[in-house]
Amino acid sequence: MKASLRWLQEFVDLPTEDPGVIAATFDGLGLEVEAVTEVVADFRGVVVAKVLAIRPHPAADRVRLVTIEDGAGGREVVCGAWNFGVGATVAYATVGSRLAGGLDVGERDIRGVRSPGMICSERELGIGDEAGGILLLDDGLAPGTDITGILGLPDVVFDIAITPNRPDAMSIHGLARELGAFFGVEVRHIDITVPPSVPGGAARVRIDDPAGCPRFTARQITGVKVGPSPLWMRMRLRSAGVRPISNVVDITNYVMLETGQPMHAFDLDRIPEETIVVRRAAPGESLTTLDGVTRRLDAADLVISGPETALGLAGIMGGGDSEVAATTTRVLLEVAHFEPTGVLLTGKRHGLRSEAVARFERGVDPLLPPVASARATGLIARLAGGVPLGELIDEHPRPHRQATIVLAVREVERLLGVRLFGLEIGTLLRRLGFGVSGDDPLTVTVPSYRPDVTRPADLIEEVARLYGLDNIPTALPHGPGGGLSEGERTRRAVRAAMVGAGYSEIFSFDFIGRDHLARLGFGEDDPRGHPLAVRNPLSDELAVLRTTLLPGLLEGLRVNVARHAGDAALFEIASVVLPAPGEPIPHQPVRLGFAVTGSGPGPAWQPRPERDALDAVGLVATLAAATGVDLVLAQATEPGFHPGRCAHVLADGAVVGAVGEIHPDVAAAWDLSGRVVAGEIALEALARGAFPGFSVPSVFPPVVFDLAFDVAAAIPVGQVVAAVKAAAGPELEDATIFDVFSGPPLEAGRKSIALRLTFRHRERTMVDAEMVPVRQAIVERVRAETGGLLRGG
Repeated sequence: MKASLRWLQEFVDLPTEDPGVIAATFDGLGLEVEAVTEVVADFRGVVVAKVLAIRPHPAADRVRLVTIEDGAGGREVVCGAWNFGVGATVAYATVGSRLAGGLDVGERDIRGVRSPGMICSERELGIGDEAGGILLLDDGLAPGTDITGILGLPDVVFDIAITPNRPDAMSIHGLARELGAFFGVEVRHIDITVPPSVPGGAARVRIDDPAGCPRFTARQITGVKVGPSPLWMRMRLRSAGVRPISNVVDITNYVMLETGQPMHAFDLDRIPEETIVVRRAAPGESLTTLDGVTRRLDAADLVISGPETALGLAGIMGGGDSEVAATTTRVLLEVAHFEPTGVLLTGKRHGLRSEAVARFERGVDPLLPPVASARATGLIARLAGGVPLGELIDEHPRPHRQATIVLAVREVERLLGVRLFGLEIGTLLRRLGFGVSGDDPLTVTVPSYRPDVTRPADLIEEVARLYGLDNIPTALPHGPGGGLSEGERTRRAVRAAMVGAGYSEIFSFDFIGRDHLARLGFGEDDPRGHPLAVRNPLSDELAVLRTTLLPGLLEGLRVNVARHAGDAALFEIASVVLPAPGEPIPHQPVRLGFAVTGSGPGPAWQPRPERDALDAVGLVATLAAATGVDLVLAQATEPGFHPGRCAHVLADGAVVGAVGEIHPDVAAAWDLSGRVVAGEIALEALARGAFPGFSVPSVFPPVVFDLAFDVAAAIPVGQVVAAVKAAAGPELEDATIFDVFSGPPLEAGRKSIALRLTFRHRERTMVDAEMVPVRQAIVERVRAETGGLLRGG
């Protein structure tokens, strides 16, 4: 939104004209000023002149000799423009003046006639693109007057970024209201004087869709003479970035910028039966809009129509068949209120972005149509000779209901951290146009131009804006203390463990495609196979919310491999979204996910091992050590994983995740070859343990010996290790499996599991003799729990 300072000053007397102060004020009110442009005259020495006489040039057919009065006496100048006659008021560049671009004006001989100075066009003054004719000024100006003031120069234009929730700030009057509230000065009302109407008029309006159009006003105006707008209006429109077209069209744009209410002028003679119908588009209907494009309409499009055919897209753009032209003499002025979402979606469907769309999609004041209509009617009468015909047509099937909010005074201090009394709060809100009654709580009536204010917190934000955010003292928040929360401690510990294990953290999209989940092969009864759909997805690849982190991690591996970084180890800590039938909000647990492929770490002088399922086993052990949680692995099958190289992660007997090698077919779907190791664990499960602290290592030597057990092939290795640890006692420092094999000399259906056990006492050197009962206890515990026998025992 571009706002001229001179235009703002028509409605509010500011205590300063300093552009920096005004820009800072807008910023403090939450209206970010993106640019401040000082507009100054790119010329000097140009004055108002009156044309007294015109005669032919004696030696040239294309130019004329024009006698003018410039306040310093009459003089005759040569002019090549033909768009004016005797009595016209023009801009005269005197001898010694300078025009835009640095052109110095002097006295020249043109085909034998001396011409002192020149009559100027818009382009020569640098105020417009028109060069085919001279600039015509408004009648009644005194000859000799410097035209810079007439052009509204100098001026300052503020380019303000209006947030989507502030439709009231999309107008000059709305911005003036903000400045008036801040500085505590009165804001003048818009002139809505309408000249007396003459009887007559046969126009009719029917609203078939009151949900899309709660209010429609129409004014019939006759005797209109379409022509150029006055200079002051053209300058105002240009300062706002709007191209002048004709007086009637320019007035609709001018009033829209001034009030924030879009409107449209129809040629009443081109409306069939002088009847307007507001309805949804019919199947197969099309419309040629003002930009010359024929558009096939959607059934959801709201249109302004005649009895049969569409005349315009409601709130967006009019149609070419009913636009105001040079021959127009009767105008139907439409000023309506449209439902914001419908305008937004229709504009997106047709790729149309206009000043009207920018306002309607934010939510225009529903009480504004009669005001804006009166303002535009008055201007059309004054500048285009129009006369109102009959009374204002105002179809209003759904009247606006004014909202009220109850605000407890203590809430202001709770949210802002500064104590204000009810009287102060009420005063600030009244300056912004809110109605306030009561002491505590306050009953606040929301003005119709503030649809964004719906709750007490919104009112407190308004108080903060006007009180001044810089005036709110900085203070530390009150809280229970105690350092980091358990969840944050877990995140940091897990993140440090993963980074220490050589993994790099990534952040993938929350949105994935349905085919990504289909590749993992989730069953019908698995909630991970039934993701929540995005209502308006950007693409099919971002159509649902992820139920697992694996697709994002596998995609990360694919990108790394494609860029010749095949030894990639990635992890992510993020939430997934799982359906929760009967609940208003889906379940959103936080997961730790990881994926790795390629070769593992190792010395540069020897081949590095390929990653496999043992990497996942080692990582689980690392996480257990880092978080103090006793994690156990149990062989299992899981969608997306290799059936023989997958395990569930258990904590306190409950499954909290799965790790292992990704099925080759799944890996191939992401263009990955070789072994791919991955896993996903509930982060909540890693927060149950006591975080390990520092313990002084023992300085005494260890006792190390090996045991091998002959067990049934179906017995998991982890079950044997658990039995060993349970019987070994507190001095067991490490239990490592170094060999698993089957075949002769073992019987069929049997396997051998060999472990290396390390014992160490913290206060003395252990001897072999005291290991005898420990060794016996281990053997008996393994035999009792697994049926395993000690080999060679």
